[in-house]
Amino acid sequence: MNVFKLFLSLFFLSITSSCNAQDKKFKIHTIAFYNLENLFDTINDPLKFDEYSPIMELKTNRTSVYQHKIKNMARVLSEIGKDATKNTPAIIGVCEVENRNVLEDLVNDTTLIKKDYGIVHYNSPDARGIDVALLYQKSLFTPIHSKTYELKIYDDQTRERITTRDQLLVSGKLEDDLIYIIVNHWPSRRGGEARSRPKRVAAAKLNKRIIDSLQAEDPYAKIVIMGDLNDNPNNASLKDVLKTKRKRKKVGNKGLYNPFENFFRDGLGTTAYRDSWSLFDQIIVSKPLLDRDYSSFRYYKVGVFNKNYIITSTGKYKGYPFRSWSDGGFSNGFSDHFPVYLYLIKEVE
Repeated sequence: MNVFKLFLSLFFLSITSSCNAQDKKFKIHTIAFYNLENLFDTINDPLKFDEYSPIMELKTNRTSVYQHKIKNMARVLSEIGKDATKNTPAIIGVCEVENRNVLEDLVNDTTLIKKDYGIVHYNSPDARGIDVALLYQKSLFTPIHSKTYELKIYDDQTRERITTRDQLLVSGKLEDDLIYIIVNHWPSRRGGEARSRPKRVAAAKLNKRIIDSLQAEDPYAKIVIMGDLNDNPNNASLKDVLKTKRKRKKVGNKGLYNPFENFFRDGLGTTAYRDSWSLFDQIIVSKPLLDRDYSSFRYYKVGVFNKNYIITSTGKYKGYPFRSWSDGGFSNGFSDHFPVYLYLIKEVE
């Protein structure tokens, strides 16, 4: 169990003039989210369109490429938040994974195996077979209940059903604190942002129903919403449906705070396309996590994990995330998204 002594004088001066920060000790844990960019195995599943995944399109060396991809993903996950916590994340949400097998290979990589990660995973109806999942250190987080919610959306022209990723809800105890995690991978912008917008609005409405049901049962529920939303923090799905706020003091009862909105205003992103940055990967929290009583875990800060080694260093995509797949092959890279993370802190004696 990691206890990190935080000398947060500026932080605590901002919340109370009577607090002597240097006399306080805080326990800190990282919650992270990472789009693993097509983490598929090398086996053709006849029930999925996995033959269109980048690794299945390789003519040779699939096994060695797969092993390299696993090792790259494990390396990144092992380093998120480590500077502050001296530990890997307590909880990790992931997307673009094919099945439970790839997750087991991931958590059993030599970089992560000693952390003894558990897995919460369900097969989604997505046609390509890409899923969301939750990984957790068994010594720090104990799942109590998990459930997936199906997103029902339809093509706006043909009215045919579109199969996409489920939304995953996991409730559990982070040490002794009950928290709820919702892991998302909302519909893409394929076909254009405007045409695809209703699909993400529908995804946000499903999220809202999940949140409302949790808050109806417990108005003080500590909820963490994470994922690749394929929308920026200022888009309608976030601002109009979830009604997220960028200033924590503006968050009302049962409201949601999106700290990544300020990052987006400052030009920070997690993925890039045609020289334009988007901040699709976000972590959003409910009001009870913003309380100033640090006798239980509360929000401290968020960040984008963009270390130099996961940034493309040369060529026309210099400065972009160093992706795994490009020009029809494996680039020895990582993902076309940067991970994001949240620190939760708790005062200790």
